Amino acid sequence: MRAFYFDNIPGDQRLLHDSGNPVSDEILKSAGVLHWHIPTSQQYQIDAVAEKRNYKNRDTITITKQSLGDLYEAKLKNFYEEHMHEDEEIRYILEGSGFFDVREHPTDSWIRCHLNAGDLLVLPAGIYHRFTLDENNMIKAMRLFKDEPKWTPINRDSSTDANPYRVDYLKSIAVN
Repeated sequence: MRAFYFDNIPGDQRLLHDSGNPVSDEILKSAGVLHWHIPTSQQYQIDAVAEKRNYKNRDTITITKQSLGDLYEAKLKNFYEEHMHEDEEIRYILEGSGFFDVREHPTDSWIRCHLNAGDLLVLPAGIYHRFTLDENNMIKAMRLFKDEPKWTPINRDSSTDANPYRVDYLKSIAVN
């Protein structure tokens, strides 16, 4: 995985949008973002991560024009809306590639994380983020869950900063 600040230049969301300013692992960790590279030939290691982090369920999602058909454009637009979840978002990339953008606090800058096959990303509950494919237009990912599989986005608006999961997230990343 490679992380960098998003360049904020208008245009296709699937382009790299690399500002030329890399983001270190320390900055990602300070935002609560965790990541590992586990080669897809060693997927059994995912079981160890799942056990350690108490992930009980998983499924697989494939995002392509072929797999989503007429819903493709609407789904991509929905995934790219800035949102948060009340659960961790865990993705292990099996094939293809894409971008997860996360908001840095307190600057509100976008950090773009480019994921490829073998990358495992954990976003904490309460972090603002969005997802899009890259120019390859294909990703197959394993989604891991602590409880029953669910994906409930809470789009950012004037009320989301008061959401208890957002408040807890901000407390968890506060510098003491």
